[in-house]
Amino acid sequence: MHKSLISFFAIVFIAMGSAHYTLAAPIPLPVRAVKGNEQVLQDAFQNRRTNIQVESQGVVTKILSDDSDGSRHQRFIVRLSSGQTLLMAHNIDIAPRIEGLKVGDRVAFFGEYEWNTQGGVIHWTHRDPVGRHVAGWIRHNGRTYQ
Repeated sequence: MHKSLISFFAIVFIAMGSAHYTLAAPIPLPVRAVKGNEQVLQDAFQNRRTNIQVESQGVVTKILSDDSDGSRHQRFIVRLSSGQTLLMAHNIDIAPRIEGLKVGDRVAFFGEYEWNTQGGVIHWTHRDPVGRHVAGWIRHNGRTYQ
């Protein structure tokens, strides 16, 4: 009985260690990448879809204050040629701040779309320090920020 109990706990300990290792390993997230297709962004908004990796561009219509709750994010609104607006949430704890950004500037971006009632949010516009998410970016005035 005593040996059985020790064997049981040894197996549980080994299994827990294996599960921990599996969870700690980088796991690529499923990504549906879309380049320059505003129809996909409109469809995602209308159908409340989320977690879509997109590449597009638009014009800055408003500069917002930084979000400093948790990771710091530079925030601004971009209007696509379709008229849809997106909140850009660019993590400035990981990527450099977009310098000289102003209303009327054109920006290109590659990031993850998340649905919200105002048109959506683009985030993950930076590299992932732990390698679990595809790297995103924002381009402004010939410079790429990631």
